[in-house]
Amino acid sequence: MKPISLPRILAYVLSTVAALSILFPFWITVSNALMTEAESAAYPPKLWPSGLHLDNFAQVLNTIPILRFIMNSFVVSSAITIGCLITSCMAAYAFAFLRFPGKRIIFALFLSTMMIPWEVAIIPNYLTIRSWGWLDSYAGLTIPFLATAFGVFLMRQFFLQLPKELMEAARIDGCGHIRIFLRLAIPLSMPGLATLGVYSFLNHWNMYLWPLLVTSSENMRTVQIGVSMLQFSEMTAWNLVMAGLVLVLLPSLVMLALGLGRLVGGLTAGALKG
Repeated sequence: MKPISLPRILAYVLSTVAALSILFPFWITVSNALMTEAESAAYPPKLWPSGLHLDNFAQVLNTIPILRFIMNSFVVSSAITIGCLITSCMAAYAFAFLRFPGKRIIFALFLSTMMIPWEVAIIPNYLTIRSWGWLDSYAGLTIPFLATAFGVFLMRQFFLQLPKELMEAARIDGCGHIRIFLRLAIPLSMPGLATLGVYSFLNHWNMYLWPLLVTSSENMRTVQIGVSMLQFSEMTAWNLVMAGLVLVLLPSLVMLALGLGRLVGGLTAGALKG
């Protein structure tokens, strides 16, 4: 058997240390979620709970309507993901295959919006949503995010990788752009769609500032806002806060576990042409 070289051993050690460093905050969250209130407030902090105090999760469910918050976040994230997939695919197909005046300039301007921080546009978006009467509604939470320059760029890169011979053969057979888009481009770009879907869902599941601005009632709050309701001005039970965070993390962890391979592979493939 070939011996392992020293550089490879060092790479494994550094990778292990980096992985443990990333997992440490997650372990602290889970550990505190299973502690009693006294254990979670102890100093120095404890790394292990004395027992599995699962009643913390039941107390969270009785303290705040966290299931309602999870449902709101799921509805909002799913609607944004579906809308982003539709708009990104249609725009990307146009930029990849259609010919129209100023296409390169328009695409460059479109991509330049990725350099504009979200905080710059948040006030105009808020004023627009308020003038349309969409505050504290699903429309206000979803519509500003239905189109993204990143999604268009990613899907365009996937479309450009499709065999040109296949597209030309479809045109010779009499297929128009709509049929090529639905029958060829979309089915052949499923890795890109999965990548964009997972990225969009996780990104908008973790939104905090925008839901905080546009929602005011408990019925429309999302999970990121709802968890903060476990912190009280008089006293904060950190074991309950951590239990709430674990409940909030579960859907996103499941989504990430199911789509991690497609996410990494899709981002890698979409970054290359040819």
